[in-house]
Amino acid sequence: MAKQKNILPGFNLSLGFTIFYLSLIVLIPLSAAFIKTTELSIPEFWEVITAPRVVASYKLTFGASFIAAIINAVFGLLTAWVLVRYPFSGKKFIDALVDLPFALPTAVAGIALTAVYSGNGWIGSWLEPLGIKVAFTPIGVIVALTFIGLPFVVRTVQPVLEDLEAETEEAAASLGANRWQTFSKIIFPAIWPALLTGFALAFARAIGEYGSVIFIAGNMPMVSEITPLIIITKLEQYDYAGATAVAVVMLVISFLLLFAINGLQWWSNRQRIAAR
Repeated sequence: MAKQKNILPGFNLSLGFTIFYLSLIVLIPLSAAFIKTTELSIPEFWEVITAPRVVASYKLTFGASFIAAIINAVFGLLTAWVLVRYPFSGKKFIDALVDLPFALPTAVAGIALTAVYSGNGWIGSWLEPLGIKVAFTPIGVIVALTFIGLPFVVRTVQPVLEDLEAETEEAAASLGANRWQTFSKIIFPAIWPALLTGFALAFARAIGEYGSVIFIAGNMPMVSEITPLIIITKLEQYDYAGATAVAVVMLVISFLLLFAINGLQWWSNRQRIAAR
């Protein structure tokens, strides 16, 4: 039997190029951040990363990112469902509109959101009389992070929904299952891993977001100041060791959260395979 020829080079050479590329782009820069923090003693490092202003920025950054990812998981699933299951006029336009946050510069997105949600904006002028202030508050941060994270959920869930066979749902309906039972027992278990992946991607993207947030957040210390802005501020003050110390904390927390989410995704895949 003739040995199949691979288009790419052999495994050893391909693996070598992969490790070299990842080291050059990812591992070496991240290692440099850890090495830079060694300029600080352990008490100094702890003092920098536990300063009240920095801790407040952690809470806002990770809390707002988590809330935005949850919102995107719900409405991203709904958007993907509509795009896959229903024909309607303007469908291609809506489908292309989902990718707009990918192409739009984040600073432009921040300026646009601020203009819309400020007190004299199209939406903000209606919300403020109701006591809801969006721009220059933590709510504005959540809005910006939701805006930039939506495509990740939609584009992750959409192909899975397209691959689901309608015959399975029809069989469930013929056996007496109602719509909720069909969704919860058949559709949701199939799309759950993809939905979790989209959530993780949106969450990770939101944690490091800067451009679209600084305009709408107001950047008030202890109130609406995100961690990336803290890092930029320290860099502008030539406090490179302090900036890398905060960056390392964000990196470690982000890695642990993504590791937990990926572990949950792996577990759910194992459960789904075992249930077959």
